[in-house]
Amino acid sequence: MYHFFAQRWWSCWLHAVSWDLIHWQELPPAFGKDEQFGGTQSGGAVVDYHNTSGLATGQTPVMIAFWSSTDNRRQCISYSNDRGATWTKYAGNPVLDHPERDPHVFWHAPTHRWIMVLYGPPERSFVLFSSQNLLQWEKLSSIPGLYECPDMFPLPVDGDPQRTKWVVVDGDGSYLLGDFDGTHFLPEGEKLRCEQGPHFYATRTWNNLPEGDGRRIQHAWMRGGEYPDQPFNQQITFPCELTLLTLPKGVRLCRYPIAEIERLPGQTFELRDQLLPPGLDPLTQLEGELWDVEVEIDLVRSSCASFALGLRGTQLTYTPAAGELTLSCASQIQVEPRAGLLHLRLLIDRMSVEVFVNRGEISLTHCVRADHTGPALSLQAVGGPLYLRSLAVRRLDSIWSGEASRA
Repeated sequence: MYHFFAQRWWSCWLHAVSWDLIHWQELPPAFGKDEQFGGTQSGGAVVDYHNTSGLATGQTPVMIAFWSSTDNRRQCISYSNDRGATWTKYAGNPVLDHPERDPHVFWHAPTHRWIMVLYGPPERSFVLFSSQNLLQWEKLSSIPGLYECPDMFPLPVDGDPQRTKWVVVDGDGSYLLGDFDGTHFLPEGEKLRCEQGPHFYATRTWNNLPEGDGRRIQHAWMRGGEYPDQPFNQQITFPCELTLLTLPKGVRLCRYPIAEIERLPGQTFELRDQLLPPGLDPLTQLEGELWDVEVEIDLVRSSCASFALGLRGTQLTYTPAAGELTLSCASQIQVEPRAGLLHLRLLIDRMSVEVFVNRGEISLTHCVRADHTGPALSLQAVGGPLYLRSLAVRRLDSIWSGEASRA
């Protein structure tokens, strides 16, 4: 079972569980604020399979959650011996007296020890610590030029385990590539960006995926969204698999929706190898709220000045001559086709649009307010015909069934 935690304005850690990262069941908060440490700020959790901490009380591996106190000075833990059903704050807190916040912990097998990445001084830096038991920590080194919500993990390049790079992710989703020897991280260049949208922050990847899975799956907080007339006031991005791929500009981090999204589709509308003239909209009769749209455009065989996808009031426009992709004037980016092809994947929810360009080379995360008065979807060519190599529009079911389903 997957466990998802989120900070609720320092007061507690919210808690939800899932069997497939798609369908979720919300549980009571895991743990909350107290008089000694104040609120519980964000952090991360691990499973201590070998009981290095000595906190396990039975045969079930102990789960340990790391969080920061409200004063931004102390790093604390809570632990669970019943697979996350109940949590206890460690009597010996804090396990680390060091500013500032957002501890991320992982097991580093080559050196047989735990590593913590913490946002803290010197200003705008990540600080590395090590531990044998998760309870006592020793400072190792720092990585400058980074701010809040650290994440750090290795990934193979182009799927080759013999060509592995370490990825250090900043709070806004930007990242560094480099090498980590268990003590120091050596970056190989400047920070890079995959995500280009305005509502993407506080990223986190999942620890302890099932044995043999091998994926690195990321989600992020959609910071800055507004949700009038909704039963919630915050939102998380759809889970995406991260990969390192060799692209024309070098090795880059790509993010793309996990395959489990295939558990959601309802009716599907498809076209292949179609020339779309101006004024003809193949999507005008479609109705619904939740969509997964995948389109591949052959720009060599197209002669349009631009084309536009309407997404329940949000418009995505591409101008081939300028290579500009614009999402309702809120984001404008340069996009290069691959061998004359442009591939777009779009997830349309009630209050958000997530765009993935060229199979995850670029992503755009936007909170939006859907327009219920116009068409659900539209596709229009402007100034000439558009050649659709493929188009698949899948109407999605809601993920909220009320239970954490094994289906």
